[in-house]
Amino acid sequence: MQRVHFIAIGGAAMHNLAIAISKKNNTHVTGSDDEVFEPSLSRLKAYGLLPEKMGWFPDRIHKGLSAVILGMHATLDNPELVRAKALGLKIYSFPEYLYQQTRSKTRIVVGGSHGKTTTTAMILFVLKQLKIDADYMVGAQIEGFDNMVKLSYESRIAVFEGDEYLTSPIDRRPKFHLYKPHIAVLTGIAWDHINVFPTFENYVEQFQKFTELMEGQGRLIYFDGDASLNEIAQNLRRDIVPFPYNTPEYEVIKGVTYLKTKKGDVALKFFGEHNLQNMNAARLACRQIGVTDEQFYATICDFPGASNRLQKIVETGKSVAFKDFAHSPSKLKATVKAVKHQYPDRKLVACMELHTFSSLTEDFLPQYADCMEEADVAYVYYNPEVIEHKRLKELQPEQVQQAFGGNNVTVFIDSLALQTKLRELKYDNAALLLMTSGNFSGLNLIEFAEELLKK
Repeated sequence: MQRVHFIAIGGAAMHNLAIAISKKNNTHVTGSDDEVFEPSLSRLKAYGLLPEKMGWFPDRIHKGLSAVILGMHATLDNPELVRAKALGLKIYSFPEYLYQQTRSKTRIVVGGSHGKTTTTAMILFVLKQLKIDADYMVGAQIEGFDNMVKLSYESRIAVFEGDEYLTSPIDRRPKFHLYKPHIAVLTGIAWDHINVFPTFENYVEQFQKFTELMEGQGRLIYFDGDASLNEIAQNLRRDIVPFPYNTPEYEVIKGVTYLKTKKGDVALKFFGEHNLQNMNAARLACRQIGVTDEQFYATICDFPGASNRLQKIVETGKSVAFKDFAHSPSKLKATVKAVKHQYPDRKLVACMELHTFSSLTEDFLPQYADCMEEADVAYVYYNPEVIEHKRLKELQPEQVQQAFGGNNVTVFIDSLALQTKLRELKYDNAALLLMTSGNFSGLNLIEFAEELLKK
């Protein structure tokens, strides 16, 4: 019997991994955390994995454990981590354990500053429709998948979303450096995580290193509209085969995107050039494991999208609303552009929250220049209390407005004032876009969008 203990089991990725491991035969899972929030709490409870008491308990760490998995939420002085080290137990980070569990499998890893969740979800959706078994790890809920992580004894393929953020408190490497893919996808490089990668050049180096860590005779699928990726592709190891991709031919008719293929037009449920590029990357990745283009197109047409990635949340006869995880400048610009081009005759009301460390950092703000210029109405919100909590330099609304540029941008630091302003607008023939990695300081985005559009 394998016994695995999770330190900080309540994290988004950690609790999904815990559930996945608990489903494997001959594996017993335990875990600890000092606080667990929804949806992790309910999901861990449903699988009998929620700790009976919150807190850290060194006596849960013993020599009978096969492995200890350490989450990013844990600190270096965590009592359970200290004891695990003292006992000489094998301590894994989340990505390190995923790699160990899939060493004998063909690993497909999707990296990039944005688009990796959607691209990974597209690959998994097609494989499931074609009944091709695969292990996986993806960063968002996908329709038809009950967990974000799957590990099995039977599958010969593993598909991972490759995040460039740090691995664990005791391992400062980017997560995707540990996966060593046979087939790699890079969707684009746009500076993010300024708290970890202080310059763009340092950030690009992480993607260069990712390609250097690929398995022998690897395949690199990359977006050739990105200058940094083109440079990386020109300097690959000689055994790695590059596969460039770009935007496929398409047209939009009455709010529906049609993909142009050799077999005719294919109506899609998703839209936006960036998503079409993601689809092309997914197609090439699937091709490497034997999926034909005909099979791919026959299934991708039913792909509904990933949760919080240009997710349609409300639609009436006269208006539509989306929510999106967009927070980085490149993703913000791509998302605004996608909605505007999909609904060119509708007024676009775009509202975004600055919430991440990078987005609230004074030196990073200029990266947002003209990101929302295609919106008819653009609102930017941030909470000064979040800046204080992250111990960052105070920002003034005038600074943020100047950084974004454009006469269409209005900055709010009061969530209620923002809500009041949005309620004053008329949404006849409009598209509403709510973009955040948070929730606008406690706002239920779906209920609020329904209130605005159905009034």
